[in-house]
Amino acid sequence: MSFEPVKIGVVGPGRFGRLHALTLAGLAEADLVGLVARRQASLDALADELPNVPGWLNLERAITESGAEAWIVACTTAAHVTVTKTLLEAGKTVLLEKPVADNLREAESLRSLVRADSSNLMMGHIVLFNSEFQQLRDEAGRRGPISFIDCVRHRPDSIVQQFAGENPLHSVMVHDLYSVQVLVNRAEPSHFSAQYHRTNAGEIDLALAQLKWDQGPVASFAASYLTPGGMAPRGIDRAEIFGEGWSARIEPNPRPIEVWSDQAEWPMALEIRTSSTGPTGMLAEELRCFCRIVRGTQDVPVGATYADAIQVQRWMDKLESCANEST
Repeated sequence: MSFEPVKIGVVGPGRFGRLHALTLAGLAEADLVGLVARRQASLDALADELPNVPGWLNLERAITESGAEAWIVACTTAAHVTVTKTLLEAGKTVLLEKPVADNLREAESLRSLVRADSSNLMMGHIVLFNSEFQQLRDEAGRRGPISFIDCVRHRPDSIVQQFAGENPLHSVMVHDLYSVQVLVNRAEPSHFSAQYHRTNAGEIDLALAQLKWDQGPVASFAASYLTPGGMAPRGIDRAEIFGEGWSARIEPNPRPIEVWSDQAEWPMALEIRTSSTGPTGMLAEELRCFCRIVRGTQDVPVGATYADAIQVQRWMDKLESCANEST
């Protein structure tokens, strides 16, 4: 369905905000009309790639002057609620990168501003739009009840030093929790358990978790900062599902292209290409979906509503409590 391109701005043009901006710039469905950053250096860093896109250091001015109908919020998690509240109060539609906030109480403070169908707030969840995950979901729906789900998501061990205090349960496992939420169609687990492994310095470098549903599947999760420098730079992701008489596996990270020179390289960790002549992959599909939501031609999908985000945030709170009790 064709429609007038949606005028969209991006708040937080850092690593992932930059990918949002570059992808939007190449989509026929969108018109990138502004960037908002905390520092001028962040805007200057994108000047060569997006020379005609204006930038602001003040969100209120950007809302007034940019003409954006909708916004991507990709700033730091600590600023998510404040920025999103400002945009929703201004009547804008928002795509908010997960998680909503650092804690459940703050995340729930947006509730009065979010429509019942979440049509003014979509959660950014690129895994939902990954082609392998979509096929996995279709297979599970076609083949029958799920008995067991096993999700593994490992990231480089350097993160422990670079981002001290960052918990892989929140920053890594969260992606798989959202994916499983979709596979079980938002059913609430009856059992939660979790464990941590810590370095000698006390930093969490591994989180393990288990969820169980009454008359339903068991799900196991492993998320870590353990992969050494010789492995793919964004680690590895794998998910397996078992049902009665069938099973399936996806390994979406890294993508199966390898390059060798003096060392092995994995040049495409994720299914994301941002070419201005035609972005492809899961981020492009997520943003196309967001444009359709802004135009009212599609509902927010399962796994991307505000209520879904609150449910997963509750799961993380329970798992964190279980892990702390077990140490």
